[in-house]
Amino acid sequence: MLKINFMSTLFVGIDVSSKSNVVYAMDFYKNKYIQSSFSNNQPGADELSVLIKDCMVAHPDLNTIVIAMESTSVYSIHIANHISTCEMLLPFKPYVFCLNPKMTANYRKAFIAMAKTDPLDAFIIADFARAGLIETEPWRGSQFLALKRLTRHRLHLTECITREKTYMVSNLYLKFSELQLLGGENQPFSNIYGATSSAILTEYLSPQEIIDASEEDLLTFIAEKSRNRITDISKTTELLKKAARDSYRLDKCLYEPLNISLASSFNCIDTFKKEIKAIDDAIEKTIKGMNPNALTILKSIDGIGPVFAAGIIAEIGDINAFHSSDALAKYAGLTWSKNQSGDFDAEDTNMKKAGNAYLRYYLGEAANSVRRHVPEYRDYYAKKYSEVPKHQHKRALALTSRKFVRLVFGLLVKNQLYTGEKLDTEFHIESN
Repeated sequence: MLKINFMSTLFVGIDVSSKSNVVYAMDFYKNKYIQSSFSNNQPGADELSVLIKDCMVAHPDLNTIVIAMESTSVYSIHIANHISTCEMLLPFKPYVFCLNPKMTANYRKAFIAMAKTDPLDAFIIADFARAGLIETEPWRGSQFLALKRLTRHRLHLTECITREKTYMVSNLYLKFSELQLLGGENQPFSNIYGATSSAILTEYLSPQEIIDASEEDLLTFIAEKSRNRITDISKTTELLKKAARDSYRLDKCLYEPLNISLASSFNCIDTFKKEIKAIDDAIEKTIKGMNPNALTILKSIDGIGPVFAAGIIAEIGDINAFHSSDALAKYAGLTWSKNQSGDFDAEDTNMKKAGNAYLRYYLGEAANSVRRHVPEYRDYYAKKYSEVPKHQHKRALALTSRKFVRLVFGLLVKNQLYTGEKLDTEFHIESN
């Protein structure tokens, strides 16, 4: 929590909805100063700011404002941004926090049999702040918001690609059943969603056409579509023809609709990839000049470029908001619930995933890249991969991400570049 004097702080809780902001304000001794509702628009925000300012002026023993609200989709963004930059409130050092709703929901359980209404929700949020339970960082303004919107949109686009690939699996199996099932050395293409595979699946109407095509024509076609990047085109042609012979046959009336559907899916995937490239360029442009030390530090780790670094920085913000790597891991949801009773200690434990999903994504992607470049992380991943018979990659990557969190925290706290040397096992920031 911030180093503030709680005795002289006004704690403001805001229950945010799309249409209104219900507000409850109290001091450390639970004396009520404000209980009202305002429209969730610019006039309502101005009215609330004036009321908070008047309250601070009327009570000179209060000199700091802590405003807390739940992170409610996009509805909390405007009010948080307005209050944190409102000129009339700046003399009172306003700190604005957007909280994980799960934290306040768990805090509410301490108030037995309390009804659930908007005014009581605002009271719970204000009391949560008064109790000093806020562990996240304050709202950081428009510049970080701009970066966060880009990095989060990039995740949205990658999820769109994943969804599209998952969706097209059924059409792919119907048209070319064997190709979709093959793996390893029997698979003609290293990437079934790549350009060469896409051309085969959309320009040849059916597997029978591939069987009937001359070897010379098929070799020329694959060489052209792959831009001669396939080292052994003859083997690829052989595997492709075998897959075509082993695939189910369909009525001719089905092939054209399947082709149209597959072509549309491939076009969507290509479009999403182009948009991700554009977003990557925008992220790289936006991150420059924002916290250059943190960017330089993270980029010093082999495998971390500006996009992954920007995603981590956008979600972490000021590393001093976290007193340890454990706190940072908890914020990202990279923690595991323990299942123990008496002498029983469960071997399988589930990741809680109750934290910041965007930060968890970028830490995971970054860790996956780092383990390909840094021997220490490659060995650690391999060790964890071999420890279990199922979910090997998922488990190993999650644990590697947790190890990566310690590296990120240590480097940012110590403000030092990565040299390949191991940092201290743990490093804590002194808190008040």
